[in-house]
Order: sequence, then C-alpha cells, then structure tokens
Amino acid sequence: MTKLIRGGRVLDPASGLDDFHDILIEGGVIRDLGPAGSLDSKANASTEIIEADGLWVVPGLIDLHTHLREPGEEYKETILTGSRAAAAGGFTSICCMPNTKPVNDNSAVTDFILRRAAEADLVRVFPVGAISQGQKGEVLAEYAELKEAGVLAISDDGQAVMNSQLMRRALEYAQVFDLPVISHAEDRDLAGDGVMNEGLVSTRLGLREIPSVAEDVMVFRDCSLAELTGGRLHIAHLSSAGSVELIRQFKARGVKVTAEATPHHFTLTDEALENFDTNLKVNPPIRSSKDLAAICQGLADGTIDAIATDHAPHSSIEKDVEFDYAAFGMIGLETALPLTLRLVEQGILSPLEALRKLTCNPASILGVELGRLSSGLQADITLIDPLREFTVDVNRFRSKSRNSPFHGWNFKGCAVMGFRDGKVIFRI
Repeated sequence: MTKLIRGGRVLDPASGLDDFHDILIEGGVIRDLGPAGSLDSKANASTEIIEADGLWVVPGLIDLHTHLREPGEEYKETILTGSRAAAAGGFTSICCMPNTKPVNDNSAVTDFILRRAAEADLVRVFPVGAISQGQKGEVLAEYAELKEAGVLAISDDGQAVMNSQLMRRALEYAQVFDLPVISHAEDRDLAGDGVMNEGLVSTRLGLREIPSVAEDVMVFRDCSLAELTGGRLHIAHLSSAGSVELIRQFKARGVKVTAEATPHHFTLTDEALENFDTNLKVNPPIRSSKDLAAICQGLADGTIDAIATDHAPHSSIEKDVEFDYAAFGMIGLETALPLTLRLVEQGILSPLEALRKLTCNPASILGVELGRLSSGLQADITLIDPLREFTVDVNRFRSKSRNSPFHGWNFKGCAVMGFRDGKVIFRI
C-alpha cells in the first residue's frame, strides 16, 4: 500500500534537511519527498495518510551494539523480543554482538541469526562476527566465511583481545573483506576482578575498582595498530576522558578510527552506585563527572561518531545478587532515544547532530545504504514525538529482561511509529 507521511518536521542529518516536508512511500521505498502539501496530488483513494503534525520524521535509527542472547541464552532475550524492543525504541536496524552460546564465529551461527530475524520480520538484524575463534583471543575466525554468510563487522565484544599480534592480524585480514574491527578496549590485567570505576566513590563503597587507564591503554594500542595496518577500527562504548582525547589525536593523524558512546555513560556518574543497584554494574563502568563531561564534549565536537545502546539483557538470576557477583550490563534499546534527546534539551547537541549519531554515521561505519531520507532508498523511517512525556516502567518493556536503572525516570520525547521497508513495525 502507498503511504503518505504528511506535515512532519523532516530531519535528515545526511543532507542537512530540517524542514516541514511530506514523504511518499511506495513498494517499500521512498518514492518522493517534498515540501508540506506538495505531494497531496500523488495520493489516491487507497493511499494511507499518516498525519505527522508536531512530529519529527527521521531516518530509522541504527544501533551498532546490541546483545540479543540468541542462540544460547533465550531466557534473557531472543531475536524476536530484542527486535520488538528495538522497534519500540525507534530503531529499524541493529547489530547483534557475537558473544552468544555458541559464539558467532562461523556461518552456521550467522545463518541461524538471519533466519530468526527474517521470521521476526521487524527490524533489520546485522550479525557481527567474532574476531577470534570462540572469542578466546588465540586464533582468528574465518572472516571470508563470515562475510559470505552476512556479517557486517567483527568483534570479540565482552572479551578484549589481549594478544597484540592477533589484533594486528585481525585489522589486516579484515581489510580484505572491508569489515570494520570493533574493539572492546579493556586491559584485563589492569581491570582484574574490579566491579566499578576506580575513584573516591569506589573507596567509600568498598568495591573493587576498574581504573580508567584499563581502557585508555587498549584504545592507544588498537589505534596504533590501526595506524600501522591501515585497517578500519571502531572503538565500542567509550567511557573515559583519556580515551576520548586519544581518539581525537589519532583522528587528527588520519587514522581510520571511529567511536561510539552509550547513553548511560553520558547520563550517569559513579555517584549513582551509592545504593548498590546492580543494574548500574556495566562494563566499562560508569565513571566520574569528569569522564561524563569528556564524553559529552566528544559527542559535540565529532570525536565520538555514534551513540549505541550496548543493550545487555540479564535476568533476575544474574542481577538480584550481591553487587560483586552480579553480571555486567543493562538494557538500553527502549531508553536510548529519550536519553539522547536530553542532550538536545541541554544544548549539547542540536537535533540534527543528535540524530546523526543514530542514523547516517552508524550506516557509514557499517557501509550500508541506510540512515538517510532520499528518493529511491528503502523506507526505513521513525516518527518521534519530541514533547511526549512518560515515566519509564520496565514492566512494560518489550524486552524480555528488566535490568534497567531508569525505572521511574520521567522522560520527554520518544518514538511513536516506525517503518522498515515501508512496513509499520511499531506504533503507539
């Protein structure tokens, strides 16, 4: 069916468009885009009219960093429930990390993920393959096989690649298949068995510490290896001021490095852990106000290219325990957009700048023709009500898990409708 999205504020960061336009969708693609009221003559009796007055009409959001847990831990999340959560959060495409059980280090697991995603028929699911076999950091996975099966990037996320020679070879080998290497930048020896950021708060709480330098030294190593090899490097979930400055310096030297930040790292500080809420136990840890300010500055000046959720579902089995024994991670697909819009409200990012981190920049990192609104492109579109106020209730989440620290928070702005290939995948 032909659809006409009429009268919305169309924001397309890739082109810089920010104006009231109409969008005509036909056959799953954007057939036309023009000033408000200019496409009415192209509608007919069978055209579905979607009134977007008061709404933002933006490219479908893209998440570079999602954990779907399937195969292997379906009691936490499945590809179907994760896809529902993503659609509700305004995302039309997500990248699923390889730390499943079994690890996505071969075509069989990749094929399984893509089949399940096709069955769900909601958001686009882009599998990320493992850097090393079993994510053990010992032997490279077979990138040719993974690429042919459909992976768009490689990562050992959740496990840092400690072997520098292996990481060098990964950056070299991945170039053959034009795959970005996503780094979980953590020196495990420095991090040890820490559970939160090293600082005054950890000392006061008596919790084992993870120093920010554990991230910084690995960011420096991986950027240096990218400079040496010419490979495409993407640093996941930046959390420290030192790492932001390193990315800034290596970009200035022309190194092919991009980076992402998560909403919890630009919203929360380690002071929030005073009540020992295990939902705040994440890796890398929530850090100091100095680090938060650096993340915000990095987003504002373009040092940090993307905003990603690091959606990490866990059940009460892993979270309703003592802080030391709780699993790392929080869910984020359904809160990422309103938390990002807080940066707009605070004047840190303009609407176009914020959306750039969630649309065309992630698309560019992945090398896909998405994240833009233009005639002839797939109709992946999200409608946002920037003024809609709501209170977070984790019990109403589409995700199977509930491990969010934002329960009870009041937000303004959320997705109210989403299209993938012109098909409605979410509607409030």
